[in-house]
Amino acid sequence: MYKPLDKHDALKRYFGHSSFRDGQERLIDAILSGRDAFGVMPTGGGKSICYQLPALMLGGVALVVSPLISLMRDQVMALKNAGVSAAFVNSSLNAEQFKAVYRNIRAGQYKIVYVAPERLDGESFVSICQNLDISLVAIDEAHCISQWGQDFRPSYLRITGFLEKLSRRPVLAAFTATATAQVRGDIVAMLKLRSPLCVTTGFDRPNLYFEVLRPSRKAPSLHALVAQRRDRSGIVYCSTRKTVEKLCDALRYDGFPATRYHAGLTDRERLQNQEDFLYDRAAVMVATNAFGMGIDKSNVGYVIHYNMPKSLEAYYQEAGRAGRDGEKADCILLYSSGDIQTAKYFIENPGENEDLTEDERRAVTQRDYKLLDAMIGYCKSDGCLREYILNYFGQSHGRSCGNCGNCRAAYESRDITEQAQMILSCVKRIRDKLGYPVGAALVVRTLCGSADRRVMELGLHGLSTYGLLRGAPKTQVRELVESLESRGYIRTDPEHGGVNLTSEAGRVLYGGEKVEISVRKVPISSAAPEKSRANRVAAPFVDTEGAEGKLLAALRALRSNLAHQESIPAYIVFSNATLADMAARAPRDMAQFLQVPGVGEVKAERYGQAFLDVIAKYADAGE
Repeated sequence: MYKPLDKHDALKRYFGHSSFRDGQERLIDAILSGRDAFGVMPTGGGKSICYQLPALMLGGVALVVSPLISLMRDQVMALKNAGVSAAFVNSSLNAEQFKAVYRNIRAGQYKIVYVAPERLDGESFVSICQNLDISLVAIDEAHCISQWGQDFRPSYLRITGFLEKLSRRPVLAAFTATATAQVRGDIVAMLKLRSPLCVTTGFDRPNLYFEVLRPSRKAPSLHALVAQRRDRSGIVYCSTRKTVEKLCDALRYDGFPATRYHAGLTDRERLQNQEDFLYDRAAVMVATNAFGMGIDKSNVGYVIHYNMPKSLEAYYQEAGRAGRDGEKADCILLYSSGDIQTAKYFIENPGENEDLTEDERRAVTQRDYKLLDAMIGYCKSDGCLREYILNYFGQSHGRSCGNCGNCRAAYESRDITEQAQMILSCVKRIRDKLGYPVGAALVVRTLCGSADRRVMELGLHGLSTYGLLRGAPKTQVRELVESLESRGYIRTDPEHGGVNLTSEAGRVLYGGEKVEISVRKVPISSAAPEKSRANRVAAPFVDTEGAEGKLLAALRALRSNLAHQESIPAYIVFSNATLADMAARAPRDMAQFLQVPGVGEVKAERYGQAFLDVIAKYADAGE
């Protein structure tokens, strides 16, 4: 069934591409030569092709270990649509389905089998694999094996034990989108990769626009952001199930086609809601982080975080669900200081974590506070947000990307030395009086002359710094505190939340050092989403009123009809990027149709004539 193919022929036939992306060919060549491989590639960077293509060219069957049920389902669906026999083994199967899949695996009917790590120590699955010709084991989301990664899963520690039970060790290939240097080292060591080819293509996603907003009221801001993107598919992430329910109901009440996803729903409802989103019946998915880490939906146009995640790794992976098709997409985080307390609660109350000793739990908690500290720094930064992310992952970048909220904002320089001295002095005097530091919120209330009970109980109203910034909005004073922290004059203890002076503060208090900051002309705390900016960031590159735009609309309608007939998501037929290129090229025959990126031979055979007929109709009408 699978005759030997040249790698370029296989790339075009099954995946519709004429050339490899950065890093793909090197990793594929290593695997085909029998060498272990390790790839760090951004979401949407083409990781899956690095193991799917070798699986097609090698003999036997390839196993793909993944913790993500949604990803397995999506990728198996896409592979089948491209003419590849594939299956998955995970908890979503019922008893009869397990039997059927196991029977087909034994019969050699699949070229690629996705498997959840929890299945690797099951006697039935191990027994089957011991009698298989396994050419490749690919480990997706490989960062899950490291306790220093943002998504440690003890079940990943079973992988090496499973491999030792096989009659022959296959080639191993590990892949992840986000991993610090420490995590990358853990992956190589803990998976026991043998002299692997290690390829890091970079973490940057140039098509993504990043912004942090600090609205005084989040719900109206979310409404405005979603309304500006009404014709696009998007995800809204929330930290709690309660917030998911509340926001989903509010969006539905206002006429938005929204659905929801969290662990408190039944399996049936989660599946139904996920399919509504995948099949574009619901344009907005409101969800906790239980959703989306394995979603392969390519046409997500925006990801909005209603609450701050616990780590920058988690944020970048979740934000990375946007723009997988290469189109411009928005990643917006609505930040408030209350998000920090919510994140700390989840760190201190992680729930049951299998197989962890008390010492390991303590180490994970310490790690989580360190990760949270970096996430808070991102939210408070007034520098380039893309630079902050890339520096965190160890990739150098220029000081301005031109495609984030901070780089695009209008700033003015302001001397805040006097206010800085007041703030730093207040932090010091509170510490001297109480013998311990307090949180930034209490410092702000003291400076603003608040008469609330806590200030009075602690006697902070008797300090000489009490009320020094009376009359200034608390949000403005809080932003000044955060600016001083971003410049290293103060530091918030990530675990306990107390604000402490650093050694650099003395230069401002006693050494005459001036403090200047760049301030948004519109304060970030009150900045409303600007329609003009949103349009500039994510404006469609096709004129919807012109001939090309009308053809694109017709192609999308055809895609929707075909997807409905086959009961698959529309992007499985062709991605938005492929349709846009198709509309621009307007191919008139099959040879030209095959030149469209994303059109493979299998899909051309299945769908080509239908799309060519629509293109011909519009071309004839314009002549």
